[in-house]
Amino acid sequence: MLIAITREVSPGIQNCELTHTERRPIDLALARQQHRSYQDQLAMLGCQMINLPADPNLPDSVFVEDVAIVLDELAVITRPGAESRRPETTAVAEALAPYREVVNIVFPGTMDDGDVLRIGKSVCVGISSRTNAAGFEQLRDFLVPLGYSVIAVSVSGCLHLKSAITQVSADALLVNRDWIAVDLFNHWRLIDVHPDEPHAANALLIGDKVVYPSSYPQTSQHLENEGLSLFPIDVSELIKAEGAVTCCSLVFPS
Repeated sequence: MLIAITREVSPGIQNCELTHTERRPIDLALARQQHRSYQDQLAMLGCQMINLPADPNLPDSVFVEDVAIVLDELAVITRPGAESRRPETTAVAEALAPYREVVNIVFPGTMDDGDVLRIGKSVCVGISSRTNAAGFEQLRDFLVPLGYSVIAVSVSGCLHLKSAITQVSADALLVNRDWIAVDLFNHWRLIDVHPDEPHAANALLIGDKVVYPSSYPQTSQHLENEGLSLFPIDVSELIKAEGAVTCCSLVFPS
């Protein structure tokens, strides 16, 4: 059984952290409606839902993925690169404790799970404005003894590694080559985002199904042409907060 942890949209989301996105008004009611549809989609795909309450003091807390890395053997609670986000970890660590041993990234390390792409026993870590070398080294020390290879990847022009590349099938990755070097991934089938949709590389793979933002129709068509099974979802208000479909949940086997 798959577990999916989500967190309700904070009433303070308009005050979210932004790095590469211009601030625009966010319709709170619509953002919550879109988030409920996202939760419903995960449940329909077989996830047992754990929905944490909103916190008005944590504007970015709907992006629950960034504060934990959940592997089969343990859960790593991150130390987010944005200081305002560090209090988000408490509720998520408590939710994960019944399912996994919990360990922590600590000072001077910083890490967002948006920078962590796990493909089997390979873990690629984006070195970005949110994840530093010390965070990478701590994660490597946790995971190498468990048989994982942990690889650093330089990220530029976007917030996180998973802004630039995500897994969309057992053998394929969706990528924006302008934001990362793809040499490390050349043994995979690489599917490029449409050039008019640079933010379109973030997709959430659950089993063999792909939860994908409806905001990127040209890339969606390309993915369907590649034979992938897409489940479109409107997350346009969350995109304004520099969010995406992977960052709104933590999905893992129980």
